[in-house]
Amino acid sequence: MTQRTVIVTGANSGIGKETAVALASQGDRVVIACRNPDRSAAALAEIRERSGGSVESVPLDLASFASVRAAAASITDRFDRVDVLVNNAGLVLSKRAVTEDGFEMTFGVNHLGPFLFTTLLHDLLAAAGNARVVTVASEAHFFAVGGLPWDDLQAVRFYNVWLTYGRSKLANILFTQELARRWASDGVVASSVHPGIVASNFAADGDTSTFMSTGLRLLKPMTRTPSQGADTSVWLATAEPGGDPTRSGTYWSSRRPGRLAPWARREVDGARLWTLSEELIATSS
Repeated sequence: MTQRTVIVTGANSGIGKETAVALASQGDRVVIACRNPDRSAAALAEIRERSGGSVESVPLDLASFASVRAAAASITDRFDRVDVLVNNAGLVLSKRAVTEDGFEMTFGVNHLGPFLFTTLLHDLLAAAGNARVVTVASEAHFFAVGGLPWDDLQAVRFYNVWLTYGRSKLANILFTQELARRWASDGVVASSVHPGIVASNFAADGDTSTFMSTGLRLLKPMTRTPSQGADTSVWLATAEPGGDPTRSGTYWSSRRPGRLAPWARREVDGARLWTLSEELIATSS
């Protein structure tokens, strides 16, 4: 059997790292795509030691389209196919900030960056014949009551941390559904995942207020371990249901189809978001 090539973003800690360990342990060639070079190097060494597998790295900063394009170009130069892409990296911010390209940071890092990265890898994913794209979303999409605010996607008029984060997770789900429709003929199976509340370093890099950080710490007794949080992503990357074309576009939680808000079921919104995302990225070129 040909060794699979797997890309995992944000694999320097938490569920991303556990996903990389699990897939490398089963014999996949894993490429971790991370922003911080020091943390990436440390994670690379740990994943290799724990898995005994083949693990490489590529720099990737989802807040920079230039970095996203460079990472995709590096992967294209090194590999002739990508069998699995796990869009795991993400953030939550207490205060509004902007990316290198001028977009609201949460929307930019959680949606626009992964959108661009995934679409740039289209040919490599199609070359695999039965590729899988797994995007880590969240039940937080329920916070985005009514759906995406098409006239204020950049949260210029109003910014609330959980509303903005929830909207970015809704975008992950809509993107996955539209990806499943558009790339079905390429043999690409797309899935989104709710990992649960995970005890990890998420929101611990100075991107949240003391109040939020304290709240997240208080939730830790109810959280899953990073390994438990990674379980469904790993399952989708390996088990037959993840490769079943009839299930493409599904939102999963604990290896079962998850509960979707009404505003996460509108096919027209997925198509609109895809087109708008292409337009926004094009304006920054």
